[in-house]
Amino acid sequence: MKKRILILGGGISGERSISLKTAKAVKNTIKKKYNCRIVEPDENLTKNIEKFSPHVVFNALHGRFGEDGFIQTYLESKGLKYTHSGVLSSMMAMDKEISKKLFIKNKILTPKFQKIKTNLKKKKEIIKLLKKKIKFPVVIKPINEGSSLGVYICNEKNIINNLKKLKAYDEILVEEFIPGREIQVAILGKKKLGAIELKPKRKFYDYKAKYSSKAKTKHIIPVNIKTKEYQKVMNIALKAHKVLKCKGISRSDFRFNDGKFYLLELNTQPGMTNLSLVPEIALHHGINFFSLIEWIIKDASKNR
Repeated sequence: MKKRILILGGGISGERSISLKTAKAVKNTIKKKYNCRIVEPDENLTKNIEKFSPHVVFNALHGRFGEDGFIQTYLESKGLKYTHSGVLSSMMAMDKEISKKLFIKNKILTPKFQKIKTNLKKKKEIIKLLKKKIKFPVVIKPINEGSSLGVYICNEKNIINNLKKLKAYDEILVEEFIPGREIQVAILGKKKLGAIELKPKRKFYDYKAKYSSKAKTKHIIPVNIKTKEYQKVMNIALKAHKVLKCKGISRSDFRFNDGKFYLLELNTQPGMTNLSLVPEIALHHGINFFSLIEWIIKDASKNR
């Protein structure tokens, strides 16, 4: 009898469409070997789980409620085996302020940052604070979103207008802008899987650069850096994976500038679409998409 794999896809975050693409890609890859079904995390979730009685839940959700510890808490409460990181590590990785504080505590280089409230009545105070603490240009972003949603590179003149676009968030993170090369590293369990460099034609590797083939972002693999530098960035990614107590796969996003690697953030549930980076890195190192997904399924457990 085929094992039953329930794939969680969709959700209510801004990354819903990408989550559905991930879920469909996973299903299409494993459907010959496994009995699989894509299920939305809605009000019928418990009923659908009980009806299907899965051996494993494959978490293909992205963004809030999907990779921030919320759905993981639910799955733990139901005693289900599930994929990717557990409650605490998902929460820590998704909260950019918490994860950055942990990176700093563990001597992992990350851009300087400041958390601010999006109170636009204090425009002058905001600019004065950022000039003192970080200096322009800066990057502004929501504390708990993924896929570069709501990320803007700002100078002193346009920061207030960009902050207005994030007024739905009570607090945001303002980060030192680090120029340089965009390098991302995949970790598979306790193994350093590989790295890829991205050269976006857009201003930076934003949502469109990530998910639209029309953006024509250049993917460079293997990364053209010295062996010593390559090993260094791989070691930092593995250290960050361990610091946040991640399980399964993770992808760490770096800026490489002036001989230094700056860790921007760590993603506990990287995308699994035709433009996604972890499958591309895996394939370069001899692991095809089916084998990658099967590894993730076999790695699933309770009490993650």
